[in-house]
Amino acid sequence: MRKTIVTAAVLGLAALGLAAPATAAQASENAVAGPGCDSKWGPRNGNVYAWDGFDCQGTQLVATPGNSSNWGSANDRASSVMNRGFTGNLSIVAFYFLENYEGGHACLQPGELYADNLSDNFFNTGPTVNDNIRSHRWVNGGCAVNLT
Repeated sequence: MRKTIVTAAVLGLAALGLAAPATAAQASENAVAGPGCDSKWGPRNGNVYAWDGFDCQGTQLVATPGNSSNWGSANDRASSVMNRGFTGNLSIVAFYFLENYEGGHACLQPGELYADNLSDNFFNTGPTVNDNIRSHRWVNGGCAVNLT
């Protein structure tokens, strides 16, 4: 009887030992994904934001509720973006490779909240989104590519 109890206890502890590292690894993985953007997320205020660093860090380049056909000094500098627009009509942000909403696009849906690393996102025409945005506008759809 004692062997059975000891064996069950040892097996139970061994199972916990195997489960703990997986849980810790998962928690560590989740903690890395967007802590800077998470800290900057707030209530929806109708704005789109862009930063020159990954994870919503560095210089804030854009904070506007409207469309912009030319990002001017912010052109080709964004490495992370956030959609705090209102849900409903015109709630998707379409980012464009060129000025005047041309040259390919990639979209950020309201439910995606933010894209903390644009180096792994591409416009529907092929180029990477990182450091390549020159304009944006609010749309209802028509997005061939979504940022994730």
